[in-house]
Amino acid sequence: MTTIRELLAENLKKYRHAVGLSQAKLAEKVSTSTYYIGMLEIRRKFPSPEMMERIASALGIDPAELFLRETTPEQLIRSYRKAAVEDIQWRLGQVFEERFRELEKETETPKKRKRKK
Repeated sequence: MTTIRELLAENLKKYRHAVGLSQAKLAEKVSTSTYYIGMLEIRRKFPSPEMMERIASALGIDPAELFLRETTPEQLIRSYRKAAVEDIQWRLGQVFEERFRELEKETETPKKRKRKK
């Protein structure tokens, strides 16, 4: 019989690989340590409900999918697509924010620049 920890560990690793995240990158996305993610994947730790939600969100899945006995290729593809779209949106946001800051600097008057210093 498979335990809940075993299901979580297996599915966490499977989904993490499906979306192309290292343990370190997943840890960064959910604001935890690489060590903690590793402990989850070897069944030494079990996450809180809040952490499960953060992990599922980072993987682009519903939290319940972390506990499914069978992970279908369709679920992995859906997860990958969702994570890819979220990553692209985040990256675009960063590019736009940087460009907006540049434009603000370019449009500042000399008086404003002196006051900021």
